[in-house]
Amino acid sequence: MDMEFENITVERDGFVAVATLNRPKQLNALSYGLCKDLCEALEELDGDDSVRVFVITGGERVFAAGADINEMVEATPFAGRAHERLAFRDRINHLSKPVIAAVSGFALGGGCELAMSCDIIIASESAVFGQPEVNLGTIPGSGGTQRLTRLVGKHKAMELVLTGRFMDAAEAARCGLVNKVVPVEVLLDETKAMARTIAGKPPIAIRFAKEAILKAANTPLDDGLAFERKSFTTLFASEDRKEGMQAFLDKRKPEFKGK
Repeated sequence: MDMEFENITVERDGFVAVATLNRPKQLNALSYGLCKDLCEALEELDGDDSVRVFVITGGERVFAAGADINEMVEATPFAGRAHERLAFRDRINHLSKPVIAAVSGFALGGGCELAMSCDIIIASESAVFGQPEVNLGTIPGSGGTQRLTRLVGKHKAMELVLTGRFMDAAEAARCGLVNKVVPVEVLLDETKAMARTIAGKPPIAIRFAKEAILKAANTPLDDGLAFERKSFTTLFASEDRKEGMQAFLDKRKPEFKGK
């Protein structure tokens, strides 16, 4: 059954759940309510075994044009809601299941940060990325300096953040920000196709693989290797590991059950 929220829509397609930002008049500006709806929906589905992969999109016209400035213009450094808003992207990043961003049109400021908090980004040819917060007298506050630097390198991140300029999908692909660029009209189909491919893999192994890759981005190599080895050996206790290897030997398609 579809879930109902004020600022997003959520639909299920087999093992894939698609969350669509739904504030079209505001160009999907990331209001507190939208971010809250998105996180609560995905966190609830993160515990649902009938969902294995998430897709976040904003439609063909715009992904998210940035934060809702109307909510921020009078903000103070100590406002509790302001701190909670900044943490929303971390909550997306900490979901146990893979999250794919399907980006078309503007993904600016908080919108770019939301895309970067996902595990994979597929962009349409119309996608435009940027961290223009400096133009408003501030800096990115939800990962725009940290995740962007890790994805594209120090010099490119410096250029984008300090000038506030935008970059198109082709440049984003060249510098490693996005995985793939496709025509606008097939963006969601291509994203769902990748999501279905991942959803067809053993869910426990997918979760462990995601955890290990995220660990690699935040720990020294020796610690990451130790975590990887522990995860690798732990998976030998899973039924899906036994099924996958036996299916390989039997030359048949495996039937993974998430156990």
